[in-house]
Amino acid sequence: MNRWFVTGIDTGVGKTVVSTILTHYAKADYWKPVQAGDLDASDSGFVRAHGYSGGRIHPERYAFATASSPHQAAACDGKCVVLDDFELPETNQSLVVEGAGGLLVPINQQEFMIDLVLKLDLPVVLVIRDYLGCINHTLLSVEVLRQRKIKIACAVFNGDFNPWTESLLSARFGNEAPILKIPYLTSFCRENIQEIGSTLQTALF
Repeated sequence: MNRWFVTGIDTGVGKTVVSTILTHYAKADYWKPVQAGDLDASDSGFVRAHGYSGGRIHPERYAFATASSPHQAAACDGKCVVLDDFELPETNQSLVVEGAGGLLVPINQQEFMIDLVLKLDLPVVLVIRDYLGCINHTLLSVEVLRQRKIKIACAVFNGDFNPWTESLLSARFGNEAPILKIPYLTSFCRENIQEIGSTLQTALF
């Protein structure tokens, strides 16, 4: 039984795609602790539609309609996210937990997504896409994970990378964590999920 917390260096880098692939391949349960924005097309709904393989989709602990950081989205609903409200779902299956945004996205005025990672005590799958600024965002993410002594189970390079960027980042991870390279998916179906998922064997299992 494996458990991972999927996070990214920024929003929109492919956390839900990677979570879907993991959920499908590991026949794992899926849990999105905080959903902020587009509740009719939530990340849980995406995983259910594309990656469901017999595991359970656990309900969000908090779900807010406003597409923003959780602390702002909660305030718009007259609520506040409380870190102690989060407990891992009970399951005998493997579990994929997907964060919101990056590690220092605030969940309230004092605490951040990385504090949730620490509370749940899970290794991290760090999703990275190549864009102007991604080196800075990646190195900052790795640095804060190291400072908090959080294990990086795997780094996922999502899509094509400039060779200079890929070389520098690969050297930064060194032997600390395996690197998984996946193509950027313009379409999403069970066939390409399975194809990409098969590469996870050496990275995570």
